[in-house]
Amino acid sequence: MEFSEHIKTANVEDVVLRQPLHPPLRGTLCITGHHLLFSDREEDEGRSSGQVLLLLRNIDAVEKSVENLLGYSGLFSSPGHAERTSGSSGTITIKCKDLRVLQLDIPGMEQCLNIARSIETLSCLDCVSEMFPFFYRPSELNLQDQWGLSSPEEHYRQATELHNRWRLSSVNRDYSVCPTYPRAVVVPREISDDMLVKASRFRQGGRFPVLCYVHRKNGMVIVRSAQPLTGANRKRCKEDETLLQAVIGGSDKGYVIDTRSAQQAQQARMTGGGFESKSCYSQWKRLHRHMERGKALQESLIKLVEACGDESSNMDRWLSKLENSKWLSHVQTALSTAGLLAECVERDGRSVLVHGSEGTESTLLVSTLAQLIMDPGCRTLEGFLALLEREWVQAGHPFQQRCAHSAFSHARLQHESPVFLLLLDCAWQLWRQFPLALGFSEALLLRLADEAYASSYGTFLCNSEQERSVAGVREKTHCLFQALLRSRHRDSYCNPLYERTELAIWPSVHPQSLQLWRGFFLRWTPQTRLLEEAQEEIRNMIVEWEKLVMS
Repeated sequence: MEFSEHIKTANVEDVVLRQPLHPPLRGTLCITGHHLLFSDREEDEGRSSGQVLLLLRNIDAVEKSVENLLGYSGLFSSPGHAERTSGSSGTITIKCKDLRVLQLDIPGMEQCLNIARSIETLSCLDCVSEMFPFFYRPSELNLQDQWGLSSPEEHYRQATELHNRWRLSSVNRDYSVCPTYPRAVVVPREISDDMLVKASRFRQGGRFPVLCYVHRKNGMVIVRSAQPLTGANRKRCKEDETLLQAVIGGSDKGYVIDTRSAQQAQQARMTGGGFESKSCYSQWKRLHRHMERGKALQESLIKLVEACGDESSNMDRWLSKLENSKWLSHVQTALSTAGLLAECVERDGRSVLVHGSEGTESTLLVSTLAQLIMDPGCRTLEGFLALLEREWVQAGHPFQQRCAHSAFSHARLQHESPVFLLLLDCAWQLWRQFPLALGFSEALLLRLADEAYASSYGTFLCNSEQERSVAGVREKTHCLFQALLRSRHRDSYCNPLYERTELAIWPSVHPQSLQLWRGFFLRWTPQTRLLEEAQEEIRNMIVEWEKLVMS
């Protein structure tokens, strides 16, 4: 596709830009295949020059209005020299996935409508190879560099404690057994590839139980999968039962944490899904923890963002809107379910299977948070990014579907769901409750939230490793995680107060312990900006103090 086909007006002079935390600017607006560029006039009232470069993929909604003008405009005129305007002009309001709201006042109705149509078309490209990561070539990165932090094969080789009981299987080398799993997975050593193929047919989407975590001290494990396809006739699969028996080995019991309510799990049988019955999985105890997903989670985000953008409400009304959004309830449920999982492994010394329906959303959310709670290796900057790579990118979270739109879009909801944003919010709650225990900063969480919805890198493209392989993402784009670790801004992604602890960090999930993530949801308000400046000053003081101590 030629991007020029969708750009009838490439640039417009005399445009007024209004954006949060900045005075209005007058300048030139340009649109390209992937970006909106605004450049202001240096001479305008002594203001310093500035540019705004906005990735079109970051635009969630476009609202336009056109009006006829005949009068005087004094916003940018010199004193005593009001500017007469006539004809038509238009206003485009751009609502971004990072929750910014920009306004462009464009002279000329036709120019305004052309720009709006171009933005609407180019911000919603469906073809992966036409997206910006395939065109992004920063000088400090090379396409021949290592892509990703660690492959499943490398992770297995380094985890020598696995080698006695677990093996690396390439049964999915061509993605035919499970299209959303990576090529290699870790499974019990005594389970053959033929058994894995048969077990995969008994799990939704072919997502048979695979290893994702081994406890460093007691050797207990977390495995994850999709729901079993027992159906209304209570079908069985001997290979699946044998696989789960091999997971617990000589232990007398394991737990299944199902992220659906018992009623939802029962209803799933009517549509071909189901759960592990006591008669067939006698050594596994099932625990149900209902976690919202999909449309309910997306609608919760929309309500929260609407509440955060409402400046007319008094405090009581605003708090009522916040509560009605139920976002913090979802945070609470995610952290409490992850705490339950960690408790089963850390304190009870039991292995756990985690799944919901598809095994690509709440399952990954809970397993990731549990590892953050238990494992100090996952709390460093490198460890956290490697955890996200294993548990979200390689494990098949459908980023392209879930992050197609954020909270402003007028499009009908399809597959959107902010489950990855919920994970980052939960990680922020842990970071706030344990300010010394996590080696990364809030700045990293904010960057990841932005990159998941609109990125110059290929890490969050597509919905699975198979789709990335077909699209050539590894060969033709750069890796976000590698870029973050090499970045000149790396220090800002590190927590200067970090002190490693080998202990588990158990979050408080009482309502009074959980707070709205102001750094994200209220990021574009003056109050939050002042708080950021104060935090940056404190950070600089800590860094300077450390330098003095070291010298």
